[in-house]
This record gives sequence, structure tokens and C-alpha cells, in this order.
Amino acid sequence: VQLQASGGGLVQAGDSLRLSCAASGRTFNTYVMGWFRRAPGKHREFVAAIDGSAPLTVYADSAQGRFSISKDNAENTVALQMSSLRPEDTAVYYCALSTSPWRWSRRERYYNYWGQGTEVTVSS
Repeated sequence: VQLQASGGGLVQAGDSLRLSCAASGRTFNTYVMGWFRRAPGKHREFVAAIDGSAPLTVYADSAQGRFSISKDNAENTVALQMSSLRPEDTAVYYCALSTSPWRWSRRERYYNYWGQGTEVTVSS
């Protein structure tokens, strides 16, 4: 499985940005897809996840109400729409695929495959 994240960039506080992740090598309509991020000097943290059938989503508290995760099983892509961005959202964002049950969707250790990351910088 290969995951390719894209869409990062430099934006101003309050702006919106849409990240995309394309998967190849395996159809992912039955798996959990997640977004994580690593801010400078910090550990990687969970941002959002969506399950295989796509009605279930979960967000970190920091993302709730501002970010939206979606999935296109036909295109094998998952997106993270981010709005009202803040300087503290500055990080490298990673998409990942998990073959574990949904109940582990917030846990980094249960993700089997990772994309290379796309950098998001939010200026104040």
C-alpha cells in the first residue's frame, strides 16, 4: 500500500486548506483512514479518522468543528478539509491506513501504512 499526501502549504490564520491522500496498491473501502500531525518539537498526534463505510468519523478536540474528514472509495482518496486555521495547526500532516477495528482509530500504533506527510504552516 502506498499513500501519497498533498495539499499542504503556507496560509494565514483564519484561512482554509484541503489536504488529500491518494491510496494505491489496495482498495481501502473496508479500512480506517486517519490523519495525524506532528508539530515542531512535538510528538505526532491524532487529528481525525473515518471508517471504511464512511458514516463514522472521529476528531481530536482541537479539530472538532473546524476540520472535516471525507472519503471517496471509488477514487481511493481521503481528504481533510481544514478551516479557521490557527498558528498552532502548523505541522506536518500524515495520512495513514489502519486494518484494525474502528475502536482503535485514534491510536497511532494501530495504523499499518503511512504517507510521507505534507507540511502546513499557518502564519499569524
